[in-house]
Amino acid sequence: MTYRAEYLWIDGTVPTPEIRSKTKILADGETPGIWGYDGSSTNQATGDNSDVVLQPVFQCPDPIRGGDNILVLCETQLTADLAPHPTNTRAGAREALDKYSSQEPWFGMEQEYTMLDPGTGWPFGFPPNGYPGPQGPYYCGVGAVKIAGRDLVEEHTDLCIEAGLMISGTNAEVMPGQWEFQIGPADTVTVGDHLWIARYLLYRVGEKHGVEISLDAKPMKGDWNGAGMHTNFSTNAMRENYDAIVKAAESLGAEGKPQEHLAGYGVGIEERLTGEHETQRYDQYSYGVSDRGASVRIPWQVAKDQKGYIEDRRPNANADPYVVARLITNTACSVLA
Repeated sequence: MTYRAEYLWIDGTVPTPEIRSKTKILADGETPGIWGYDGSSTNQATGDNSDVVLQPVFQCPDPIRGGDNILVLCETQLTADLAPHPTNTRAGAREALDKYSSQEPWFGMEQEYTMLDPGTGWPFGFPPNGYPGPQGPYYCGVGAVKIAGRDLVEEHTDLCIEAGLMISGTNAEVMPGQWEFQIGPADTVTVGDHLWIARYLLYRVGEKHGVEISLDAKPMKGDWNGAGMHTNFSTNAMRENYDAIVKAAESLGAEGKPQEHLAGYGVGIEERLTGEHETQRYDQYSYGVSDRGASVRIPWQVAKDQKGYIEDRRPNANADPYVVARLITNTACSVLA
């Protein structure tokens, strides 16, 4: 008897890395081990030295194939010494977590995405070559006039649950055809593991339904909300002390930090962070209680309870969760130590 292991890894596509996969057939009782692939076809190697190593680091049930089949998330490594490949962003997240594990950093990431008609490139819910009514009724809306694509969302949610991922919610977003799912709470590394696999499952459901899934930060130009990956963050100190909340929020705006973070927060920052559509401008930093126009929001309940978490509203939908989690962990935990 045999089973299938779907190996997943993050490629070197610039400027936005993508997830890749291929299948290995294994005998029952055989453990998924190191494998490899052609890095010259994934923007990670040259043709004369093309092999890149796949090192399994996390696995879960494959909810698409079912049975004993599994998904195997891998880190990419160099063949010479099995050191992390330069495009291996998970390695940096591991280092950050190792350094600050005593602070127990937790993340909750809100992955927005847009469903597109692959033939026209137009979002679901938009009339052909036209526009729907203005934003307002679509966010968390109900009804055929307001909502498109719910069947796909429900199927994706079921798959994430069956895979054992830490999915914590879903909702329709502000623009028609735009949805969101949330992963967490999880540590600096685990949140990226689960979010990348959830993205993979989303793309696979899109294949089935003939829908293109876009993580573009500004899928529709004009007076429409962009797509982000709002990132909620806390440490053990923040979960007990409001002073630590303020300290963490201030750390993200310290000299040089906004620029460092925005460089790792995805492609299209200037298109999305305009100061409109529930964003602060990309060239300004602010934080505030219940302020969705700030760079960092302190939820009203956190201010009331005097403990909890902060929400960094700047990361784009297309950001690498490993990079976002590494940056926030290193910046906030360094001042909270």
